[in-house]
Amino acid sequence: MGGVQTQRHTKGKRNRRRSHLALKKIFLAVCGKCDRDVLPHHICAYCGYYNGREIIDVLAKLDKKDKKKRLKEEAAAQAARGDHGGGEKMTELNPKELSKK
Repeated sequence: MGGVQTQRHTKGKRNRRRSHLALKKIFLAVCGKCDRDVLPHHICAYCGYYNGREIIDVLAKLDKKDKKKRLKEEAAAQAARGDHGGGEKMTELNPKELSKK
């Protein structure tokens, strides 16, 4: 004589149990230095920056060839953004430009 059969679970009971198995959407932030996707409150794995400060020197871990390639990519990204690195030139404002909002 075998064991007692388990009771059958309804479709609702089964579905409620499985409701936590669904995949959840991952929310990503954008790195302020290299514009790549990063997890919120995490250091960027590509450039090593967090909150505008360099936390990890990623270039120190790369060999010479990869370092040169990475610097070239960063320069191209900054040029595309219009960020030229140093201080921007101050332009004189005339009254016509000052009146614009």
